[in-house]
Amino acid sequence: MSKGWSVTLNTGAKMPAFGLGTWQSKPGEVGAAVEAALKAGYKHIDCAHIYGNEGEIGQALQKCFKEGVVKREDIFITSKLWNTDHAFEDVEPACALTLKNLQLDYLDLYLIHGPLSFKKGCNIMNLKDEENLGYNPDRCAKTWEGMEGLVEKGMAKAIGISNFTITKTENLLKTAKIVPAVNQVECHPFFQQQKLKEYCDSKGITFEAYSPLGNPGRPMKGEDDPNPLEDPVIAEIAKKHGVTPAQICLSFALHRGLVVLAKSVKPSRIEENLKATQVELDSEDMRQLRGLDKNFRLVAGLQWMKEGMTPETFWDKKADEEFTVQ
Repeated sequence: MSKGWSVTLNTGAKMPAFGLGTWQSKPGEVGAAVEAALKAGYKHIDCAHIYGNEGEIGQALQKCFKEGVVKREDIFITSKLWNTDHAFEDVEPACALTLKNLQLDYLDLYLIHGPLSFKKGCNIMNLKDEENLGYNPDRCAKTWEGMEGLVEKGMAKAIGISNFTITKTENLLKTAKIVPAVNQVECHPFFQQQKLKEYCDSKGITFEAYSPLGNPGRPMKGEDDPNPLEDPVIAEIAKKHGVTPAQICLSFALHRGLVVLAKSVKPSRIEENLKATQVELDSEDMRQLRGLDKNFRLVAGLQWMKEGMTPETFWDKKADEEFTVQ
C-alpha cells in the first residue's frame, strides 16, 4: 500500500487499515481472490466461520506462504465467532475449528460476529423464532469471558466485536477484563456512524467498516434503497481525481481514520480497490462527502429480528441517541 495506511490497536499491535472482505465470496472463487489480493499487496484478510469458505482460504494462505508471496507474521487475519457458539464452553472449540480450517496457529483478531445468540445446531437459512435467543447482556458477558480466554491461550492476539451498538458495548464493558480492540460495523457515505465512531474512539476501540460501498449485492435489498456508487457528488469527486466512485468511498473511510474492508473476487477489481489507498482527498472533498450522510442503514439485519421487534429497538436507536459520549 503506497501510503501504508494502518492503525494501532489498544493491544499495541499494528492493523493494516485496508483489507479484503470474504463475505459472499463463493467456494471455488475465494481462494483465488485471497491469493490475488496478497500478490497485489494486501496485508489484511477478513474471514468468518459462517461465510463457509475458511477451508479454501486456508489452502490459499498456505500456498502463498510456501511460494514466498508473504510471511505469516507480515499479514493480519481476522475471523469471527458465529451466533450459535456463544455459550462459554463453545467459544474455544469454535475458534479451534477456524484455526484448523485456516491452517493457522493463531488469529490476529477474533470478533464476536454479532450480539444475538442462536440455538446451537440451528439452520440459519430457516431460523425459527424460538431458535433465535436474541440478545442477553449476561450471556454476552460469558461469551466475552470465553473470548478473553483465547488471548490467554495464544489462539487470538486480539479480540473484538461486530455489529455492536453503543448501548451493547457499554453493557459489555461493565464486566470485560479486556476492552475490545475493534468494533466492525456497517459504514459508508450514506451511513457514517459518526457518533458510534466517536464513542469507540473514546474507549480505545478501533472502528472498522464493512460494506463501505453500500454492498449492492446484499440480501433483502430494497428496490428504492440509495446506492452510494450512483451518487452524483461522489461521481463528481471521482471525476476530479480520475478514479472510480468505489475508490472515493474507500478513500473516504481511510481519511476518516477507519479500517475498511473491500470485497471482490475479480483480480482486476481487487487491484483497483487497493488503489484507493493512493487517492488524496482534500478538505473540500471531505466536507462534501461528510454531507452525504443520510443515517441510512442498508444492512439492517431484518432476517435476524425476533417476531415483534423493530429495527429501532434491534439497533438501540433511542438509547444510543440519548447516550452522551464523554
